[in-house]
Amino acid sequence: MRTLDKRIDPHVKLAAVLVQRAPTLTLAYDERCKSRLAATLDNGDEAAVLLPRGTILCDGDVLVAQDGGLVRVIAAPQAVLRVTATDRITLTRAAYHLGNRHTPVEVALDALTLEADPVLEDMLRRLGAQVEHATLPFQPEAGAYGGGHRHGHDESFAEDYALAQQVYGEHHGHAHDHDHAHDHPHDHAAADDHDHDHCHDHAHGDGPGHSHGHHSHHAHR
Repeated sequence: MRTLDKRIDPHVKLAAVLVQRAPTLTLAYDERCKSRLAATLDNGDEAAVLLPRGTILCDGDVLVAQDGGLVRVIAAPQAVLRVTATDRITLTRAAYHLGNRHTPVEVALDALTLEADPVLEDMLRRLGAQVEHATLPFQPEAGAYGGGHRHGHDESFAEDYALAQQVYGEHHGHAHDHDHAHDHPHDHAAADDHDHDHCHDHAHGDGPGHSHGHHSHHAHR
């Protein structure tokens, strides 16, 4: 069994002939999200994928085995929903509601693609979007704070969430750390503005459409 424990940086240019000659490993999106995976190469060889936690493989990635050999990753065609709309606002609303459920989405100029899910399909149709079933390689948008999509039950979600909170604090928290003389109440009519109650309750259910607690952001009055 070959052990694949390194991924070559996508920015590193490899000789095309080496990549073309490398055996391939075809994986669906869920499998490409696993840092530990027992797999079978397309040539029939058994392999163990052992990568750093949080690694999400993309179509075309090249892995290096402990024996120095290369393996090229291929995104497997899988059942997906292709979402379009007759107007931009409907497609934007669809993207918003999918993002609110932390759903992995592949974004194109005029379409959204997600893994097939009857609950989400019904929601999208109710929003007025057009939904088409297809079988395609699926490569969703990478996460804003990390390598890709994270669920509340994923191993690395806590790291992503902590980083998101840190970024938010850097942009919003420090601006309010000022010392004020409180013996002049007429100068602080908006004293309550310094109380920011950010409620981030992520109640992730087991179903495909996660239910999220509301994010309460008290704006400055």
